[in-house]
Amino acid sequence: MRLFARFLAAASVAMALATGAASAQDKKLRLGTEGAYPPFNYANADGTLGGFDIDLGKALCAEMKTECEFVVQDFDGSIPALQAGKFDAIINITITPERAEKVDFTHKYYQTPPAIAVPKDSTVTGTSPEDLKGKALGVQSATIHQNFAEQKYAGSTIRPYPTGDDARTDMVNGRLDAVMDGSILLTEWLKKPEGACCKLLGTLAPDPAIHGPGVGIALQKGNKDLAAKFDAAIDALRANGKYKEINDKYFAFDVYGE
Repeated sequence: MRLFARFLAAASVAMALATGAASAQDKKLRLGTEGAYPPFNYANADGTLGGFDIDLGKALCAEMKTECEFVVQDFDGSIPALQAGKFDAIINITITPERAEKVDFTHKYYQTPPAIAVPKDSTVTGTSPEDLKGKALGVQSATIHQNFAEQKYAGSTIRPYPTGDDARTDMVNGRLDAVMDGSILLTEWLKKPEGACCKLLGTLAPDPAIHGPGVGIALQKGNKDLAAKFDAAIDALRANGKYKEINDKYFAFDVYGE
């Protein structure tokens, strides 16, 4: 009987350990990120990921008491990858009605207006569709910037690129007249040696129907519980000062917006 009791006790411990391990595994979240959108997300020289999104993602997971890992994914394939279960959430994706038909969103965690950059010797002096008429305008594919450019700048030649870096490189090399992207990203790029060629032409008034309320985190359709947890964590970081700490590491202003 004693031997049998010991066996039952050992089995119970093993089962508890297995259950605990499974539970810990269940709590691990995989966050999809492009890894090529500085200063929000980028690859360091040693291959690790850095940026505002990465630091904030880690803080959100810590606030939710959840282990997380980042999965690098080209932006234009991020929603299909999320739907296929490659990861649990996409960090840094603009909230739009079109995308909301395919995925669920948290509320925003930052907001930035679009902007246009041009070479310093450009003859283009304004940001209106008329100013850019007949010009080659580069955008990152599958983004709100591509949608906005194609709808509002029909007189320009819109050239989509896999990444914003590709578009900016083509402008540096004289193959584009201008690029459209987020104002924060372009402003930070212009401070770097590779951006010394160019200047910010100006910011653009966002179109609510295209740009939506801001940038959030996308989740698989129907995952309302996880969205609510992220929302609560975003609010907590805003309230306890952790958001500001991360914000001030990358920006000289509150990137959260109004």
